[in-house]
Amino acid sequence: MPLFRAPKNANSDDSFQTIPGLSSGVEVRRSARRKRTISAHREGENVVISIPANMSKREEADAVREMVNRINKQDLKKKISDDDLMVRALKLSAQFFGSIPAPRSVRWVSNMRERWGSCTPEDGSIRISDRVRLMPEYVLDYVLVHELAHLIEVGHNAKFYELENRYPERLRAEAYLEGWQAGYGRSESS
Repeated sequence: MPLFRAPKNANSDDSFQTIPGLSSGVEVRRSARRKRTISAHREGENVVISIPANMSKREEADAVREMVNRINKQDLKKKISDDDLMVRALKLSAQFFGSIPAPRSVRWVSNMRERWGSCTPEDGSIRISDRVRLMPEYVLDYVLVHELAHLIEVGHNAKFYELENRYPERLRAEAYLEGWQAGYGRSESS
């Protein structure tokens, strides 16, 4: 379990606590100059979180969890490259479609706000919204399977849905995406 270092005071940094559920070592630095802002960054393998000195222990614990989650999401976003996405799509194509739809390109796009993904069957290209990058893997896989199915069947018809239904986490992923839409108040589709 990772260690959580919370200095007792400005001159002492030998007090450690264990925080369940955190995947990184965490150091909290209290600052009398900070009034409301909280920041976090990586130093090697550890996450360093700077907080106001007057923050309560409960607020501190909540802030630590939130900031570590943000840093971990940023790390994940950096790790899944376009090449990784292509490898993942090829694996899913082989698993669910016998490699019949072999995409020629699969990449992240940052300007896709109305859809989770898109496909151009004529040139075999698939684009995935970078918003999906931080979602659970089963959701990313569902979006990829959905777009791969479009390489076989262009429209949303019975044959398309038969292909899409091969992905066993389809309903769970759709529920996640619907929840995301409801939470952010947007009307989005794939």
